[in-house]
Amino acid sequence: MMQLSSHLLSLAIWCPIVFGALILVFGRDSNPGLVRFAALIASIVSFAVTLPLIRQFDNLVHGVQFVERMPWIERFNIQYYLGIDGLSLWFLPLTAFITVIVVIAGWEVIEKKVSQYMGAFLIMSGLMIGVFSALDGLLFYVFFEATLIPMFIIIGIWGGANRVYAAFKFFLYTLLGSLLTLVAIIYLYHRTDSFEILSWHKLALPLDVQIMLFFAFLMAFAVKIPMWPVHTWLPDAHVEAPTGGSVVLAAIMLKLGAYGFLRFSLPIAPGASHYLSGFIITLSLIAVIYIGLVALVQADMKKLVAYSSIAHMGFVTLGFFMFNDMSMQGGIVQMISHGFISAAMFLCIGVLYDRMHSRQIVDYGGVVNTMPKFSAFFVLFSMANCGLPATSGFVGEFMVILGAVKFNFWIGMLAASALIFGAAYSLWMVKRVVFGAVANPKVAELKDINNREFALLSLLAIAVIGMGLYPAPFTDTMQTSVADLLNHVKIILPN
Repeated sequence: MMQLSSHLLSLAIWCPIVFGALILVFGRDSNPGLVRFAALIASIVSFAVTLPLIRQFDNLVHGVQFVERMPWIERFNIQYYLGIDGLSLWFLPLTAFITVIVVIAGWEVIEKKVSQYMGAFLIMSGLMIGVFSALDGLLFYVFFEATLIPMFIIIGIWGGANRVYAAFKFFLYTLLGSLLTLVAIIYLYHRTDSFEILSWHKLALPLDVQIMLFFAFLMAFAVKIPMWPVHTWLPDAHVEAPTGGSVVLAAIMLKLGAYGFLRFSLPIAPGASHYLSGFIITLSLIAVIYIGLVALVQADMKKLVAYSSIAHMGFVTLGFFMFNDMSMQGGIVQMISHGFISAAMFLCIGVLYDRMHSRQIVDYGGVVNTMPKFSAFFVLFSMANCGLPATSGFVGEFMVILGAVKFNFWIGMLAASALIFGAAYSLWMVKRVVFGAVANPKVAELKDINNREFALLSLLAIAVIGMGLYPAPFTDTMQTSVADLLNHVKIILPN
């Protein structure tokens, strides 16, 4: 048992990957029921493996915990080096939890190539956990890029009519954005003779070098988040992806880019982070305000929620670059909260699409008359999406706005205005889809959610409300790490 506890991160990474590979190899379309059951057991076990990380995590410890280190490619001093701190802890169980949700969500919807579908999501889950756990630069890059492969396949095979176009656009944007990051990693290796990310944090680099490194990292992380103006791949990917693909893309994959800022950009290039903070804050405010207005005019529900994701992630980057503990913690809380809310929103849209085969808002109206249980969930998650108090959506945005006012009153005012736009597009969609008279004969024939769908949405509702009412477990675990990062950024600043 002691030996297992010392390899919790490896178990969290490799359990879903191994299970996924076994399902790919041995799964048969002739027996999809067995494949689904095996995938469910695998996802639950993989989630259970991450829970001891929360229980055993020490909030007061400075630095990384659950460290695993062994040689990988000794000639180049590349190591299999894992560890987490308060910045990364919650993204491991979040990733595993969302994978359980996705497996259950695809239970009846996916009828062809079930083993490939389930296997791809399990493998991707392990790879994303690897990104949040890696402390070796090259290992991080391998995990970071490898996540593209299963998502590319998921969109390309189970997506909509324009799935090939969307899959290639997603793949090319994210791959090309990462090439400069690889150059930066190689440069840092030559400076330190090591791929250890924590050793790169100790470098005191000239400001011009820091700026070059900052932009190299920005190319990968800005595309992944995605920040304005490199966001155009996301709406296409969401619209064409199957429901499970949209859930994972919004709930977890967007967070990989934001996490990259915390692990690479801020601690490795602190001088450049301060020097270019105005630039990042401007891009973030454009995402929060302009993209919120773009969401308001969308006719496709999926596209509307996709644009709202860009706006919400704008809050995250805004929080990171105001350099106070409230805003940075708020940005991380927003990442976790958005994982729950965006997953729930895309699942709700998936429920409607499975019944009506349309995502167009104009095709709906009066859904509450035929689907009262579903409508209750849809209204709750829409309210959370626009930051209703007592939901998780409020906590992160409120903390970021508090930090923004502390940083600059007018930036805080602009950030707070986004809550109005969020309420506008969320409630406008709810009004047209859920309320009013039944305007479409097909809506009159809709059946309410079944037990499986009710269980899925209930789990996410508990997470959204629970985090909204009691966010302390999330904020307590990150306080020490956020304080350490902010102190580091101040200390390493060039004269």
